[in-house]
Amino acid sequence: MASEKSSSDLTLLDFWVSPFGQRVRIALAEKSLPYEYVEEDLLAGKSDRLLQSNPVHKKIPVLLHGGKPVNESLIIVQYLDEAFPDTPSLLPADPYARAQARFWADYVDKKVYDCGSRLWKLKGEPQAQARAEMLEILKTLETELGDKEFFGGEHGFGFVDAAFAPFTPWFMSYEKYGEFKVAEVAPKIAAWAERVGKRESVAKSLYSPDKVYDHIGVLKKKYGIE
Repeated sequence: MASEKSSSDLTLLDFWVSPFGQRVRIALAEKSLPYEYVEEDLLAGKSDRLLQSNPVHKKIPVLLHGGKPVNESLIIVQYLDEAFPDTPSLLPADPYARAQARFWADYVDKKVYDCGSRLWKLKGEPQAQARAEMLEILKTLETELGDKEFFGGEHGFGFVDAAFAPFTPWFMSYEKYGEFKVAEVAPKIAAWAERVGKRESVAKSLYSPDKVYDHIGVLKKKYGIE
């Protein structure tokens, strides 16, 4: 089978706390694909290997498959579905359902990280605006989740779950800086976060909320944010 011949030739260039890299790790775990993990110390600088593998954006994660780079986390996850079709697919088979999954994963990509970053970077009115935006983001995602166990619905744990799950350890920091509680704003999202955190692929790929909070503290010092 294809994956048995080539899955051992996978290398992931990543940074430990990156939610974008973690979604790739979750996908690899869901598919039981072996790979070499290479930690990029982004706080110290970017390696030549990373810069050569992703010369356009110069960012992690980068998946090397047989030495060929695949960039951008959501593209990497889709690539894994296509390159290893004999492994569990994170995208549903139905074209419309696939389009919807891509839409919501893209929504997470464009909204959550940027808004969350503004919560801890900004003060005063700009921070208040970020807080209001985050509350709307969580409510919007809760509406999409509805009463489903996972965003994948009948498909089960899927593409959107893998995309969003890495942000759940950041919730505590968002709550502290934004002065709100996810469980009060979006209780179904809070319950989903608890469920998804118990999944083996997720649990082995993420770090604790305390470690994420400490990392934000390091970033605030690095960038001179009081």
